[in-house]
Amino acid sequence: MTPQWELVSLPRWEMMAYWILSFSSHLYSFYQLHRFSKEHEVSLDREVQLERGFLIWGFKKDPTDFEWSFWNEWAWQSLLWSLIGHAVVSRLADNFLPQFRLAVITVYGFLSAGWLLGVRGLSVLMLHLSISLVVAQLRSPILSWFCSLLLLSTLNITALQDLQRGLYTSEDQYYLLLFSTAVCSLRCISFSLELCWHPLQAGGPNHCSHLEEKRLKTLIFQFYKLTAYCFYHPLFYNGPIVTYRDFSEQIERPVCKVSVVYVLSGILRVCVWWCLAEFMIHFMYMHAIQSNETYLEMLPPWALGGLALALVQFFYIKYLVLFGAVSLFVRLDGLEPPKLPRCVSIMYSFTGMWRHFDVGLYKWLIRYIYVPLGGSHHGVFRKLVSTALAFGFVCFWHGCHDYLQYWAVLNWVGVLVENGLALLFSSRPFHHVIVRCLSPRMQRRGLALISALSTAFLILSNLLFLGGIHVGRIFWKRVFVQGWSSVAVPMVAFLYCFAQVGLEWDMR
Repeated sequence: MTPQWELVSLPRWEMMAYWILSFSSHLYSFYQLHRFSKEHEVSLDREVQLERGFLIWGFKKDPTDFEWSFWNEWAWQSLLWSLIGHAVVSRLADNFLPQFRLAVITVYGFLSAGWLLGVRGLSVLMLHLSISLVVAQLRSPILSWFCSLLLLSTLNITALQDLQRGLYTSEDQYYLLLFSTAVCSLRCISFSLELCWHPLQAGGPNHCSHLEEKRLKTLIFQFYKLTAYCFYHPLFYNGPIVTYRDFSEQIERPVCKVSVVYVLSGILRVCVWWCLAEFMIHFMYMHAIQSNETYLEMLPPWALGGLALALVQFFYIKYLVLFGAVSLFVRLDGLEPPKLPRCVSIMYSFTGMWRHFDVGLYKWLIRYIYVPLGGSHHGVFRKLVSTALAFGFVCFWHGCHDYLQYWAVLNWVGVLVENGLALLFSSRPFHHVIVRCLSPRMQRRGLALISALSTAFLILSNLLFLGGIHVGRIFWKRVFVQGWSSVAVPMVAFLYCFAQVGLEWDMR
């Protein structure tokens, strides 16, 4: 939401004050949430069955974040070892069979998926790939989109969910198939649309004498490319998302040698992030608390703020671990993964959150939804529609639950308001008045104040996404209705400090 004028630096003492206030407010609110967690540990343990801790002596652990527990269990059980196996196979293929490296790692990815998902689960994925490829042969983006949305909708049909659950003996295996299929659907859309837009780039050999033989070889070649893209093992289960265009350009490049120091430093960073995430769920039982409305109503104001910060910070650190570990293996193959998420505490706008948190998904949405529908180059109405459909698709992809619908609408409105204000303040009359009446430093302070208000609603939207409607409703009631003077004003003041830190970070 930065208007079109250049930001200036503030006095060093002022920025130091913002840093200290931001850091200390995090620590104090986390401490208050920790106190509340320990005071109600017995009742929380009775309700959610806290696990015995191992990272901090004498502390129990909150296991109720499904995603963290799910991927931790699968990582130690099999995924970590299969990723190491991929790195070894890829390096051996690069050394001894460089011209067949893509084929070798594709076979490895396919077999690894079959090992974890089973033949039936693998058949479900291959059915999605085959249908997408057949429809893409018509070279119609509209038909490809229609087919992809139909395939995505099957993930939320109860009868089909029960059928897929019946393929496995454990619920965890079903969810692994569900996550893999959801991520795979984005790759199928990417491949299909690229094939519609640039058929020759995704085609096969062009020297066959018979037309039917040429078509068959082209189709086989395309299926091989789609399979290599979708079953690339490091990105297979949970992303991050890489478009087919980027993947196809980078996977054929010669693999650059990576130093041992780089690998070890990457492993160390992921281990530190993992320990930090585990420390948080040992120190604060935020997921157990947010699942119970009674505790949400009982939380003191500082602990309520600590809960909001802890939920979004844990979400950030969780994806640093998930994407960071995978990105290390991707770089070993010579590919450039999307940038890792940016710290949510220095996010000061809806627009920035979408650009800098899940960078791969953001680029995917821009390339396949926002730009094709007109984006910002074909008038206000086309921009409104393309933005709405981008958020609508993300909501649909995540399952289209009621809380996701509220989250998507709030994000859409937030982005539109921010862009509208940026356009207004950058217009000639307003810009002239602002420049005449406010010094550059006061302009930045004004921008930080507006950003603080935007951040308050950004946090509200994140709480809807992470905790559901009841968390967002109670947070809205306690902060903006009941506590509009005693809670909302101090909260905006601290968010102002966060925004100043974020603006300073962007100026680096």
